[in-house]
Amino acid sequence: MPHFDSPSVFAGILDENKGGFFRIIAPVDDRWRRQMYLPETNILLTRFLSQEGVGEVIDFMPIRSGNMQPSCGQIIRIVHGVRGRMPFRMVCLPAFDYARAQHETTVEGKIAEFRSGNAKLRLLSSQNLKQEGNAVVADFELDPDETATFVLQWASDSQPCTPTDLIAFGQDELQRTMKYWQTWAAKCKYQGRWREMVVRSALALKLLTYEPTGAIVAAVTTSLPEEIGGVRNWDYRYTWIRDAAFTVYALLRLGYTEEAARFMHWIQDRATEHDTEVGPIQLMYGIDGRSELPEFELSHLDGYKGSKPVRVGNAAAQQLQLDVYGELIDSIYLYNKYVEPISYDLWLYMRRMLNWVGDNWQRADHGIWEVRNEPQHHVYSKVQCWVALDRAQRIARKRGLPLEYGRVQAEATKIYEDVMRFGYNPKRKAFVQHFGSDAVDASALLLPLMMFVSPTDPRMVGTLERIQQELVSDSLCHRYELGKATGDGLPGREGTFSICTFWLVEALARSGKLQEARFVFEKMLTYANHLGLYSEEIGPSGELLGNFPQAFTHLGLISAAFDLDRHLGEQR
Repeated sequence: MPHFDSPSVFAGILDENKGGFFRIIAPVDDRWRRQMYLPETNILLTRFLSQEGVGEVIDFMPIRSGNMQPSCGQIIRIVHGVRGRMPFRMVCLPAFDYARAQHETTVEGKIAEFRSGNAKLRLLSSQNLKQEGNAVVADFELDPDETATFVLQWASDSQPCTPTDLIAFGQDELQRTMKYWQTWAAKCKYQGRWREMVVRSALALKLLTYEPTGAIVAAVTTSLPEEIGGVRNWDYRYTWIRDAAFTVYALLRLGYTEEAARFMHWIQDRATEHDTEVGPIQLMYGIDGRSELPEFELSHLDGYKGSKPVRVGNAAAQQLQLDVYGELIDSIYLYNKYVEPISYDLWLYMRRMLNWVGDNWQRADHGIWEVRNEPQHHVYSKVQCWVALDRAQRIARKRGLPLEYGRVQAEATKIYEDVMRFGYNPKRKAFVQHFGSDAVDASALLLPLMMFVSPTDPRMVGTLERIQQELVSDSLCHRYELGKATGDGLPGREGTFSICTFWLVEALARSGKLQEARFVFEKMLTYANHLGLYSEEIGPSGELLGNFPQAFTHLGLISAAFDLDRHLGEQR
């Protein structure tokens, strides 16, 4: 707290002994706990079921005045008795600064404070509190219709609010927050099959937006592993241009233009910055727009299920990844087409990017998967450079904006011909990962989606078949095959990459294989957790791997559902 990329307060998932936690439990077996979101909201309901009684806990971040700013920076937890007499135990033990900082705890009646340097948390309770070491505890029992309320406030930046009737305050905030989310969800224009999963994914994406700047983060966690016990543990609490641009695609498809507009303003703020070695835009930023994201390890934390190291920051921020230009300019193209005409200043920034792409597309880069070895001439990166030039021409022609068409078209032609000459392997009958390679890559599934090649072109048909043969296992798709030819500079393995499976659905649908596409999509839906949420990857036993919840996966679900539903409707 208080921001996505602030040092953690509760990191028990990365170290159950040192990480810190805020826990409300009842004495029932794990098998008799049930969870759900209140319909079309981000309000979580946990039910504790037993022969003797039933109790509930409602968790939410309150929202006021129709915006995403939490009132007083709070988390509210409402405990409710349903049947019988149910005992509960609340324990709050923060661990400031990624569990590196000590804190002081004070308790006065029903208010507790945790102080660590300039940081302060306040816990307001309708139950009596007691101190146990540096933790605060409440033991209580509830009869049917009795309620206990706990409000945790981040109190460093402003004077926290202290309601006189905490239970009434909690209920009022619950009703306001429920109305906000249900009103927001009702704006979703998707009315097709799988609407419930699409709306849940949209709600997850909304939670990944940062209201003060319009930035969109890739996930809200760091260091949840791609392999249990492995080293593929990264910090995703930042704004990847690629992920954010894809998120804009997904939200625009559903009719959420406000979030897209906020992100466009955030992008325009980057236009005031000087070009770096990797061009006029980095591949990722902090949510406040900062460009320096130094990566370091928290060696004192054990990691999720022993998966070390725990990392903060991300060294990939300094990599050259050429594909971000295509993804970003494509999102601007869609915004200009479906929301409102872009400003002239944003167009000038686009021209800066186009000039840079025209001068630099022939460079090797680290590619969409951020491999930590030598740069290569990645096919997907080249294609996205072509996308950048193509979409810019479309905007310019539609709006009559100034553009050196001759140069832009000439470079686009060179890129296209290079991809077809060096990025396609005739012996493999497939587009490959990078020039000179014979290995396929799931990113090639996006080529027809980006209108680079027809989905029924023999080259794309062969690519799809090769990917299904070599990267797909039980309908789930890997990014690439880990081996000597496609090593990514890291030891160990990873799970199947969930967005790649959704890309596979779209590629199958567009190639006319609708029943197969639907089967893969329906099967993929079964891998969500009990709340309809996804992480980045899926492990061999169906377990969620990687950071969570993952924007990439949820936007992939939205896009696949939208596209597949449209094709099924056309077939009917």
